[in-house]
Amino acid sequence: MRKTLLFDLDGTLLNTLEDLRDSTNFALRTYGYPKRSLEEVRRFVGNGLKMLLTRAVPQGSSEAEIERALACMKAHYCENYHNKTVPYPGIPELLQRLQQAGFRMAIVSNKADPAVQLIRTLYFDGIIDVAVGESPACSKKPAPDMVLAALQRLGSTADDAIYLGDSEVDLQTARNSGLPCATVGWGFRTEAELRAAGAQTIYHSPEALGKALLDGSIQ
Repeated sequence: MRKTLLFDLDGTLLNTLEDLRDSTNFALRTYGYPKRSLEEVRRFVGNGLKMLLTRAVPQGSSEAEIERALACMKAHYCENYHNKTVPYPGIPELLQRLQQAGFRMAIVSNKADPAVQLIRTLYFDGIIDVAVGESPACSKKPAPDMVLAALQRLGSTADDAIYLGDSEVDLQTARNSGLPCATVGWGFRTEAELRAAGAQTIYHSPEALGKALLDGSIQ
């Protein structure tokens, strides 16, 4: 049984979508761009904040315009990242069960590393001790850098690890890292999108995911 779990954050552990939408629209509104809907932002997330803003601003925007809006969004999000963000129902209970069963757990997120550390402390302190975000030392997913860094900090190896996520980026990250991917269906992608990205088994509730992890059926 694999006893090391590497969790994606947005769309897997936490529903961050409304706060991301609000900060995106704050930046867009600041510079006179049309706002984006929740469903549009849902489609835009997964590759970090810069790619989210690049997708959200009008097509043809210059790099300087994107960077200006991105700085505005980051500043707003830094102050408002926990206004509406909550763990998905059943996630706190699942993590407690996994901790009690002796699993080692980490967060691997495309958010900037300082934000990832704050979020880990705010929502998962005492349950998940390791978190890795984007930094000069760790390229964004789907590169394997953050996965490898998390494994090192946990004192674990790929042979003992499972990657868990909700998007095509997560499936590719797992492949690039040589890990099985437990794909969850409650996040930011539809089942059809996940199947198209190569997901074989999709877990539609934390209870179903927990059962599979605890009985060792994910290999």
